[in-house]
Amino acid sequence: MKRRQLLHRLLSLPWLASLPRLGAASPSSKPALDDRHADAARNPDSGPARTGLNRQRTRPRIAVIGAGALGGWTALQLQRQGAEVSLFEAWDPGHPRSSSGGETRVIRHAYTTLHHVQLAARSLQLWQQAARDWQQPLLQQTGVLFMAQSQGMDFLRQAIANLQQVGVTHELLSTAQLAQRYPQINHAGIVQAVLEPESGYLLARRACAAVVEAFRRAGGQTQRARVLPGLIRDGAMQAVQIDGQANTQFDQIVFACGPWLRQLFPDVLQHRLSISRQEVMYFGTPAGDGLHDQTSLPVWADFGERIWYGIPGSERRGFKLADDSRGGVFDAEHDDRRLSEAGLARAQTYLAQRFPGLDQAPLLESRVCQYSNTPDGDFIVDRHPQAGNVVLLGAGNGHAFKHAPALGELVAQALLQEQPLPAHYALSRFSSDSSARS
Repeated sequence: MKRRQLLHRLLSLPWLASLPRLGAASPSSKPALDDRHADAARNPDSGPARTGLNRQRTRPRIAVIGAGALGGWTALQLQRQGAEVSLFEAWDPGHPRSSSGGETRVIRHAYTTLHHVQLAARSLQLWQQAARDWQQPLLQQTGVLFMAQSQGMDFLRQAIANLQQVGVTHELLSTAQLAQRYPQINHAGIVQAVLEPESGYLLARRACAAVVEAFRRAGGQTQRARVLPGLIRDGAMQAVQIDGQANTQFDQIVFACGPWLRQLFPDVLQHRLSISRQEVMYFGTPAGDGLHDQTSLPVWADFGERIWYGIPGSERRGFKLADDSRGGVFDAEHDDRRLSEAGLARAQTYLAQRFPGLDQAPLLESRVCQYSNTPDGDFIVDRHPQAGNVVLLGAGNGHAFKHAPALGELVAQALLQEQPLPAHYALSRFSSDSSARS
């Protein structure tokens, strides 16, 4: 039999025909482009190789405006997943006027909405991984203690149910157990408490800088500039204004500008987003005292007529104390940030009542920050109603920092994998007009 006839008969056999041909991709094999993601898995900060493919625009070009926690993590996730990302910041990552500024932020899971618990669980995994990969102590797992007075019991019951459903480690404490374990706390008025031993606090300003450095190592580009929205036409933003100059090179644009988001998009956000003034204080503990630092006391929150929370130690700045109640309207860029006398008086009264050992504690320093608030207390993660290439990311409501890694992951999946953004973060939830959501 001639060689050509033999070869033809062999190729016609069913078992041989089902095998992949040399050089063809089998159904289970990965395309060559995925080799870059394999490198990223081995080294999370290794970015996609800059090859001739970039000049052919096979990688989407994405601008992220704002290098706080939300913007930084979004830029990093996009860069790691193959985009060509430029990150813009008007000042510095975690600067004093930003919503991500300051020394510390709480990370916890106790929420009455299930998706917040799930988001916090994913974010904690990503913060832990980042701390290991970057070899920086960004996460302090001191535990978080929630104490509920009668006014806060509805919150605590629902939060406990959600913790159980998601499988978050927690411990219920009676008032007797609370008093025995934490004698420095006056438990008067407390009905029940719950402890999350694996939660704690994040080093906010340092974390912002670390995320941006990781983004740079992954190949991302950063620029200090004031960026404004450009003309919206034909369902897209045609350009952005970078220090007054129009730039049309970006395929997608993510605005993660914290309290500036409302100013940039007043037609969309004027009635959906408000900015409130929030005061944070640091009090001095007695000399030689170890009862009011993180070696003896976890991060804590007290849900009563008002919601107070604190971070003992707080990067050695003192006993951090803040009232979570929403303050007055605030302009993050121009308003004064001096502590009010009324706010200080409320804090001193509360401190003396709940922590008797600190009844004479001096005020060491204070900060004024801001919350970006929605009517329902949830985030905004949605495309602009008139510009499909623009994502609005913000409305932290005082909770965004801890959730930033998972929210950045969510936005990256939406832009690069065409996955839908969750409806509970949509702009349309504030309006009966379903056309508000693109």
